[in-house]
Amino acid sequence: MLRTSLAAPTSPPSPPSQPDARRRWSILAVCALSMFLVGVDTTIVNVGLPEIGHGLAVGTHGLEWVVDAYTVVLASLLVVSGALADRWGRRRVFRCGLLVFGLASLACALAPSLGVLVAARAVQGIGASMLSPVALAIVVNAMPDPRERARAIGVWASVFGLSMAAGPVTGGALIAAFGWRSVFWINVPVVVMALVLVAVFVPESRAARARRLDLPGQVLLTALICLVVGVLIEGPRIGWTSPAALAGYALVTAAATGFVLVELRRDEPLMDLGLFRRPPFATAVLGATAVFVALNVSLLLNTLYLQHTRGWTPLESGAATLPMAVGATLGAPWSGSLVARLGPRRPLILAGVFTTAGGLCLTNLGQHTSVPLILLAHLLIGVGFGFANAPLTNTAVSGLPSSRAGVAGAITSTARQVGAAVGIAVAGGLVAGTDPSGFAAASRPGWLLVSGCGVFLLVVARASQPAPAVTSHDVPARSRD
Repeated sequence: MLRTSLAAPTSPPSPPSQPDARRRWSILAVCALSMFLVGVDTTIVNVGLPEIGHGLAVGTHGLEWVVDAYTVVLASLLVVSGALADRWGRRRVFRCGLLVFGLASLACALAPSLGVLVAARAVQGIGASMLSPVALAIVVNAMPDPRERARAIGVWASVFGLSMAAGPVTGGALIAAFGWRSVFWINVPVVVMALVLVAVFVPESRAARARRLDLPGQVLLTALICLVVGVLIEGPRIGWTSPAALAGYALVTAAATGFVLVELRRDEPLMDLGLFRRPPFATAVLGATAVFVALNVSLLLNTLYLQHTRGWTPLESGAATLPMAVGATLGAPWSGSLVARLGPRRPLILAGVFTTAGGLCLTNLGQHTSVPLILLAHLLIGVGFGFANAPLTNTAVSGLPSSRAGVAGAITSTARQVGAAVGIAVAGGLVAGTDPSGFAAASRPGWLLVSGCGVFLLVVARASQPAPAVTSHDVPARSRD
């Protein structure tokens, strides 16, 4: 019996359709919620440091690690987390990050000692590293239209900026009502809700071609960031010219040199250093670092000054940062709109002017500086912070191929968290061991640093231009997917 069959010609599967507008903005909302969680936890602990110190019987010096254990680990792992998300699936890595973050928050809330709290904060940083770059990559992947993407990044940046500025206000209210452990308990229901929303709304996506992991580069980057922050935190205690400090400088130099050499020789490096030859990308990364140095110096100096020198409660000192949160909330959406219509230069100029003015307001800070002047400074810094994030983020993402969206978000987020860690370390070093009567004078260089970061944003604005879309021909061969 003769058997015949008719087979339809095989054809490659059609690419997945893009989500409709309603679903795209739902995806943005879910990612923004998770980013709000990451941002709040970067700063919510600041206002509670004195209470944590009393509860665990530790001094100001040890408390710096409660903040920086989180930011150092977060900064160290962002790039590899973005690469893993591009390789294994962004939604999968995102959900894993939420789970790790939630479990670590439980450990922080139950910590019986400073060592346990610092370790749990480090694990929180691991979870957060899977959220920040991946959230941005998911948003970029869901919104292929450049103008819509610019508006979405403006919203994303505004939520992230609001979370950073709102952290002290939220922390102050929680500590006043429930004690310092509540700043960690509050994460648990938010994580549960985010996990449900991700499962419902966020589609899976990944890069067209998986990249090999760069483990030597990851180890050296982690060592470099930890060493830099460690030297800044421990320097005031051990002495900047002590043998231990000199050894730290040598280790920092060795780690930096090793990282550059490893990355230049690898076919698929963790961080393609050749990308920094692109002025829009390089200036965006440096600008992101400066913005977060300014924000975190401001937040820590504000908290310690108001509670130690003025005798304010955590709730009162947290409420004093409310103008900062308002400024960030007002500035960020406006900035995103300006970026979409006019490019990054004008909002960056506004960011630099406002940040510089805010820092200058407090360069003569004293024990009895008027509260309206303090609030005005916080408002100006908040507006500057809000205007800065959208143009910096959009410029950095536009400077890399779309298939490297996870890595693009990761590098920018790394710069932010390095800035946050350095800002905390520098601010803590300026006032470490200072008695309440001398705190204001000791903190003045910190406010000059804030102004200097604002001036640097003006330099970044001058160097920035709307970056053209990147094609595979524009990127060095070693950085292509």
